[in-house]
Amino acid sequence: MLDELGLGPDAETVYGVMLKAPQLGRSELAGTLGWAPDRVEDAWDELSRLSLVRPSAEQPGRMRLVDPELSLQNLLVRQERQVLARQKAVADARMEIGKLLLDLVDAAPAPRTPYVRQFTGTDAIRSQLERHAHSCEREIAVFAPRGAQIGGPPEASRQLDQAVLARGLRARYVCLASLGNDRAGLAHARWLRHNGGDVRCVPQLPLHMAVYDTRTAVVPIDPEAADKGILVMDGGGVVTALRALFEQLWQQAEPLDTAPAPADGDRPNGQERAVLELLVAGHTDEVVARNLGISVRTSRRITAELMNRLSARSRFQAGALAAARGWLDPGTHPVVAPRR
Repeated sequence: MLDELGLGPDAETVYGVMLKAPQLGRSELAGTLGWAPDRVEDAWDELSRLSLVRPSAEQPGRMRLVDPELSLQNLLVRQERQVLARQKAVADARMEIGKLLLDLVDAAPAPRTPYVRQFTGTDAIRSQLERHAHSCEREIAVFAPRGAQIGGPPEASRQLDQAVLARGLRARYVCLASLGNDRAGLAHARWLRHNGGDVRCVPQLPLHMAVYDTRTAVVPIDPEAADKGILVMDGGGVVTALRALFEQLWQQAEPLDTAPAPADGDRPNGQERAVLELLVAGHTDEVVARNLGISVRTSRRITAELMNRLSARSRFQAGALAAARGWLDPGTHPVVAPRR
C-alpha cells in the first residue's frame, strides 16, 4: 500500500514491523525478518530519506520512528505535490502538441475539395491508416483481396488491425475466395478471425477499401496499384455508396475456409460466374486473373471449361449463351477496375 508513497518493498516491511515493535534494533529486526543485517540497514536508509525514521539519541546504532501521523501526512503531501506537478507538465505538453498540430494543419496544402485528400508514398499511406485505425470508435469494414489492408504486406497490416481488434471494435473483412492460394494472406486472415475479426470471401472484389465508422473511407488512387497512393474521403455520398457496396458484398460472401460450392449440374459456381461476368465485360485473361486473385493459367483453364460446357466458339459467345441460360443476373454488371 505504501509503495504509492514512494516506499520500496523492503522499506515498507521494516516500517510495518517497527510500528508494532519500535524498540527493535538492527540485529533484532534482521532476526525477526530472517534477513541479513545489511538489508535492514538499506531499508533504514530509505526510510530516513523519506523522513519516517531518525537515528536514536538515546540508543546509538538504532533508529526511532518519527511520529507516524505527522511523517506519513507529510509524505502524502509531498507525493500530492509531485502528482500535481506531473499533471501540470502533462497539461503543458498537451497544449504544445495542440499548437504543433495546428501549425501542421496550417502548413498542409489545402485539399481540392472539402471531403477528399490525397496521400502518396508508403510512409504517408501508413501514417493515415494508423491514424484512422486508432481513432476508429465503432467499426472498420475492409475490402482486403489478399487479407491485408492497403499499403503493405500482412505483417504491416497486422499492426493496423491490432489497433482495432485490441479495443473490441467490430471488424469485418471481405477477401478473395482465391486467398487459399496465398499462404501469407490466408494465415493473416485466420489470425484476424482468431483475434475477433469477422472474415468472409467472395469470388471477386472491385478494389482495396477501408471504411471507418461509416464516415471515412480510404481507397487506392489506382485500384490496380494500391501502393501508388490513397484517397481519404470524409463523409458525403461517396462514402455512403462505398459502405452500401460493402454491405451488398458482405451479404453475398461466404465465411473464411468454407469450401467452394460445387457447380449445380451445368450451372457455374461462384468463381465461374465471376469469370463469365468479366468475359461479358470484355476483359482479357490477365485482367480476369488479377481481379479474381488467380493465375492467368487458372483463368484460361476456367474459361476453356466454361466454353466447352456452353459449346461456345468464342469468349463473347460464351457470355451471351450464359446470359441466355440465366447463369448471369439480368442487368448485372461486374464492378471491376478499369481495363488497361
